[in-house]
Amino acid sequence: MVLEDGTVVRSDRPVVALCACRRSRIFPWCDTSHREIRGTGGPAAAHRPPPAAEPSQREAQ
Repeated sequence: MVLEDGTVVRSDRPVVALCACRRSRIFPWCDTSHREIRGTGGPAAAHRPPPAAEPSQREAQ
């Protein structure tokens, strides 16, 4: 697999899944780290996009 920066990444596993959430410790391969993340915080919190801002009550009315 060739990454965006041109780096070639190989896997010795017969079957792999690509990580789409970027939480994997072995990115670009999926290690199911996304299953560990519940709520806020955790080791992958830095890789998550910030939550969408909700309009305040005044703006919504």
